[in-house]
Amino acid sequence: MKIVIQRVSKANVTIQGNKVASIEKGVLILLGIVAEDTQEDITWLTNKVANLRIFEDEEGIMNKSLLETNGEAIVVSQFTLQASTKKGNRPSYIKAARPEVAIPLYKAFNTTLQSLLNKPIQTGEFGADMQVQLINDGPVTIIIDSKNKT
Repeated sequence: MKIVIQRVSKANVTIQGNKVASIEKGVLILLGIVAEDTQEDITWLTNKVANLRIFEDEEGIMNKSLLETNGEAIVVSQFTLQASTKKGNRPSYIKAARPEVAIPLYKAFNTTLQSLLNKPIQTGEFGADMQVQLINDGPVTIIIDSKNKT
């Protein structure tokens, strides 16, 4: 499981002209799932997201977490995060989990994160053609792969 987490001052997701998710200060998470991912990956990543110290404290140092700042979150499924670009110029998405595997894991990730944050999170729609807008605050953008824990 791989995420791109972006600290944002605003973000939203639109599908066919309809805004389906919108947040103020918090994080936008792009989530890529592979078939080998498990609940262990979800638990590790959601804990990392909730506790990652990427928000500034009173002295301007990135020392506070999403939990500590009561920030909001949007999670967007993005199979292209699992692209392989080793051969040629056309990315291969063979590593990305098929919908029958990915959808339950995506939903479990969202439920687990929501439980950790003790507040609702916003989401995109799995498999939809989404337009994502954000104001990246900092900018702060971090890539985390649950297969690279050490």
